[in-house]
Amino acid sequence: MPRKPGTADRAGGGDSKSQRTRARILDAAAHVLSVKGFAGTRLTDVAEYAELQAPAIYYYFPSREDLIEEVMYCGIMDMREHLQKTLDALPPGTSPMDRISAGVEAHLRHELELSDYTTASIRNSGQVPEHLRTRQKKEEAAYGRIWQGLFADAIADGEIRADLDPRMARLLVMGALNWAAEWWEPRRDSVEDIVTNAQILVRNGLSPSPAPKRRAR
Repeated sequence: MPRKPGTADRAGGGDSKSQRTRARILDAAAHVLSVKGFAGTRLTDVAEYAELQAPAIYYYFPSREDLIEEVMYCGIMDMREHLQKTLDALPPGTSPMDRISAGVEAHLRHELELSDYTTASIRNSGQVPEHLRTRQKKEEAAYGRIWQGLFADAIADGEIRADLDPRMARLLVMGALNWAAEWWEPRRDSVEDIVTNAQILVRNGLSPSPAPKRRAR
């Protein structure tokens, strides 16, 4: 399976050998966690993927839990930054619904093809003990606020149908996007097709129905 670039890769991993090794451990842990889950992630597997001796991990992280906590935090932080950069890059005057559509693509591409961290964070959110989720939950709240703003703008412009509960609609959209990490089969479905289908479903599901045409007499 090709190795996806991680948060540490895009950040450059630092200049020193120690920083690069720490980044390599985090990238490896993100991959293993995304594939094997919280219960199945072992430091020996992380070390093997990072091409290190397992005891070396303890020089950078006091425990398995500390390493996993860092991966979970980085996953949602990285996704939030990616979404914000995507939205900031849109042309001025982009409609609220088009901004939501861009957010759908940013979320799916980051989740499925750009970051093992994000995949690990999404897949293991309900498995990791609560005391390891403090920083992650703060980032999740910040990420959610971006989506709240997108929906609020669309409502203000009349681009979301009046019979929908905005909060429920937003949470249903986010749940569907997150679940793609569970059922996606790369050999069968392209990310491009998933993005296109998701954008059509979200846009058609949220947008007001067009007024019926009057019959000509």
